[in-house]
Amino acid sequence: MKITTQDGPPKDILTFEKLDVENELNLTPGNVEDVVEIFKTPLTGAYNWDYTVSDNRIKKLYELGKELNWNGSIDLNWEYNHPADERLIQADEDLPHETLAAYEALTEEEKIEFDRHDVAELLSQFLHGEQGALLVASQLTSCAPTYNAKLYAASQTFDEARHVEVFNRYLQEKVGMHYPINPNLKLLLDKILTDERWDLKFIGMQIVIEGLALAAFQMLKGLSKDPLLTQLLHYVIRDEARHVTFGINYLEEFIKTLSPEEIEERAQFAYEACVISRERLINTKSEQRFLNMTEEEAREFQMSTASFAMFRNFLFSRVIPNLSRIGLLTDTVRPKFEALGLLEYEKAPDDFECDWAEMKKPLEKFGQIPEAI
Repeated sequence: MKITTQDGPPKDILTFEKLDVENELNLTPGNVEDVVEIFKTPLTGAYNWDYTVSDNRIKKLYELGKELNWNGSIDLNWEYNHPADERLIQADEDLPHETLAAYEALTEEEKIEFDRHDVAELLSQFLHGEQGALLVASQLTSCAPTYNAKLYAASQTFDEARHVEVFNRYLQEKVGMHYPINPNLKLLLDKILTDERWDLKFIGMQIVIEGLALAAFQMLKGLSKDPLLTQLLHYVIRDEARHVTFGINYLEEFIKTLSPEEIEERAQFAYEACVISRERLINTKSEQRFLNMTEEEAREFQMSTASFAMFRNFLFSRVIPNLSRIGLLTDTVRPKFEALGLLEYEKAPDDFECDWAEMKKPLEKFGQIPEAI
């Protein structure tokens, strides 16, 4: 075993040759180098000596998670290989880069390669975000005070491990590369992981990051032309929907126990997390690589397009009503959200209530995935 410690995440694209999965599984510790970045946190754990199930809704979500467990190695159709001369994502003139003359000047082969890098950049952020969720869920298992929350956080930890596994395998085996983490996503994960207050970890992960991820997964699923990617996203979406519902149900009651000053502090934290997350949505490496843009040019271009505004607004339409539901759209932060153009989603449907019948459905098989969750 070889472990290399470095001060930050990789900055370059990591590429993979065609993998022989059977041989990969037979690697010895001497063949593997783990590259790690150390972070420190003043985490305070909590025993629970009551062992009482105090909320049947959360218990029901926990039971659903056990019933609907899936195995990323055998339940996804890894034998399927998408044709190399076809895009992974549907061509769409509403996508920002497809409106540019520089993109139109690319050959069809170059457009397919651009598509592969664009998907790799996006899915890599999903991968890095899911590792962050794995780490936060494991922290919550230790520091959440109630029996319900500990059990659910433990089950979510396993879910997040599975998500890391399948996104990593898809990127390595089917796309052939990892992109480095978006600096704004890294900043947000660091902020959540190193905060000593367990409920801020809940807010940052269960409401903001998981809520945005759920919406992003749904959008990409709708654009995917690769049935394996569609199946993978569908299974992950089923898990993430439970995670967000759990966070809202648990936090709504807890936040009512806080003082007005403590609520304001958490409302400001949620606002700052949303501001950072808005920048996290901007991935510019593919435009820089293929369309000869600088990072700032690519960023300004993306932010100026109607399609990006639609994408951003769709994502935050899932987060803002949930913040409102749990009591974190206070008079202090409301004007700040309004300045971002996000307050209009306050009255949109939240994720407190869920379609239990839909959640309990058996997982659909490859090639049978519905368009909507």
